Amino acid sequence: MTEPLQVAIIGAGFGGLGMAMQLARRGERRFAIFERGDGVGGCWRANTYPGAACDIPSHLYSFSFAPGHAWSRAFAPQPEILAYLEGCAAAYGLGPHLRTNTEVRGARFDAAAGVWRLDLGGGEHVAARALVVATGQLSRPAYPAIPGRETFAGPAFHSARWDHTARLDGARVAVIGTGASAIQFIPAIAPRAGRLLVFQRSAPYVVPKPDRALPGWERALRRRFHTLDAATRARIYAANELRAFALSIPDLTRFYTWLARRQLAHQIRDSALRAKLTPDYPIGCKRVLLSNDFYPALARDNVDVITDRIARISPRGIVTADGREHAADAIVYGTGFTANDFLAPMTIANAAGATLDGAWRAGAEAYLGITVTGFPNLFLLYGPNTNLGHNSIIYMLECQIAYVMQCLEQLHRVRALDVRGDVQGAFNTSLQQQLADSVWAGDCTSWYKTADGKITNNWPGYTFTYGRLTRRLQLRDYQITP
Repeated sequence: MTEPLQVAIIGAGFGGLGMAMQLARRGERRFAIFERGDGVGGCWRANTYPGAACDIPSHLYSFSFAPGHAWSRAFAPQPEILAYLEGCAAAYGLGPHLRTNTEVRGARFDAAAGVWRLDLGGGEHVAARALVVATGQLSRPAYPAIPGRETFAGPAFHSARWDHTARLDGARVAVIGTGASAIQFIPAIAPRAGRLLVFQRSAPYVVPKPDRALPGWERALRRRFHTLDAATRARIYAANELRAFALSIPDLTRFYTWLARRQLAHQIRDSALRAKLTPDYPIGCKRVLLSNDFYPALARDNVDVITDRIARISPRGIVTADGREHAADAIVYGTGFTANDFLAPMTIANAAGATLDGAWRAGAEAYLGITVTGFPNLFLLYGPNTNLGHNSIIYMLECQIAYVMQCLEQLHRVRALDVRGDVQGAFNTSLQQQLADSVWAGDCTSWYKTADGKITNNWPGYTFTYGRLTRRLQLRDYQITP
């Protein structure tokens, strides 16, 4: 029988690669990364739409133990982020541990053997002492439940599955959604389209993006003097952390609202269009977006912003509730991701056969966003309530990876670690109490919360607080199987 892996990692995005890099640094060799795509990169491999870029400053959007020095801009474009991750995998020799085009269909814990048994499909199974799931919150595209969607005669695709063969030049292009991806690809395709129809359900808050090209001398300076790069990271981190503080203070919240509306007023002169683009909910309730060219793109003569409800999709276009059919040659869905469906479509079951889907029927939750009671030796990266609205998720991932590494050290001495139910319950009760007073609990629909209103995605406070909570594994929080 093949010896079990020490660690099985699902997903080769930032989380999975960061975990593997730390295992390699510690000399661990019995681990594997299972990736359903054809290479590393996660969402940065999947999202190749025009204009794709980070909305966190580049210098903070890399691992602290593997700084990125090749960024061409203050906010890195998608190809550079993907190249960075590919470079990380190569530098740490992860190739032999990587299995691409391999989707994990499910996993079940074998208590007698103390291993997770992974179903890779086609009759192939793998065993591992520990299972690290790093599939992220933004990996499965969400398509709107609009009648007739499958009847459309032209090309129709999600922004995360961009069809680069679709002819958009001079075409009538309909875009459904105005979220974080749409505000990047709309300015990129608006000059190409003959007519661009933007269907907006609710207006986002958009603030200026302090982006700029980074000159060669500056990049060379950062490569030569690592302390300068570290100081830049620290400065950006502190500035971003202040945003969490600002969004909890009414006077400062009003400042951010003013900043967003000032940009809207300066860039949209037409009063009717400006009214359509003015949000009707408190700032921060949904993701605040950064862009300098979104509003100018919507103000173009060949662009229409349509706020009427979509009734159905026809073979020829989109029919709104007023009965009007808006003719289109192509449809692009900028409708986000199924962020609340953590780990789907995998089936994760414990030794008793209980599934995570069942445990999370009322909304996903985990202790520190990492471990789930009843599921020993299972560790989540970018799990429930670890998303951010103000700072870099890479910081959160590094905290989680360091915590998981401590747990893995214990698994050299014990059979299983299972977080206690009372510990997880107390943690999440406190978490939800904090979230109830946050901006995300406002009166709006967002991917941060379930249909019932439970906020399952976001962390309620400062990232340094999360860093403190995850800094040291407390074994008293766990039931230990010797």
